[in-house]
Amino acid sequence: MRDVRHLGPFLVRVIAIACVAVLLIKLLVPGRPPLMPLRQPVFLLSTLILGPGVLVNLVLKDNWGRPRPRNVEIFGGDLPYQPVWKISNYCDSNCSFVSGEGSAAMWLVAAVALLVPATWRKGTLAFLIPLGLILSANRVAFGGHFLSDTLLSWGVTLLLILAVYHLLYRKTPPLVSDRQLDEWLTVWGRRLQHMLQRLAFRARRTFRKVGQVFSER
Repeated sequence: MRDVRHLGPFLVRVIAIACVAVLLIKLLVPGRPPLMPLRQPVFLLSTLILGPGVLVNLVLKDNWGRPRPRNVEIFGGDLPYQPVWKISNYCDSNCSFVSGEGSAAMWLVAAVALLVPATWRKGTLAFLIPLGLILSANRVAFGGHFLSDTLLSWGVTLLLILAVYHLLYRKTPPLVSDRQLDEWLTVWGRRLQHMLQRLAFRARRTFRKVGQVFSER
């Protein structure tokens, strides 16, 4: 069960790295079409950063103060139990409310399932839903979170994912389109190329001058 816990973060990292790679390739090779519609990596990265990253880990877990189950008196710890809606100071950071693993699991299920082709969706959900349940229940079983931490983590993460999906895909016009992203990254990619070319030219000129100085000596 400890080994299973590492599968979720591993999948999250793989997806995040792939998304960053797609955007970087477009930026570094601006003249070529993107590997996929650019709203997809933007959607996945933005929901991952805003949901499990900012909302869960920075806002809630570091400020709610709810001790983890294994740290409360009834389970052998030395801290008093705190109800789910009560903000306390019994935990300073990385607290029990809400579940980071639960949030990441919901991100894997909802964000990925929203973007896969319709013909793949059932198969994707058949794999991701049991995985998300296992990853979330695993933390409850080890005393890392209360069930309420996990359920509310699913809820707030799902709401955020749906809000971002609405802005990028359902809103008319969308907050940003694939074409706009393509144009922006093409412009910035060409600017980056010009800057790198100027730096390379200056570096070659500097090396030539240094070489001339040593040759004269």
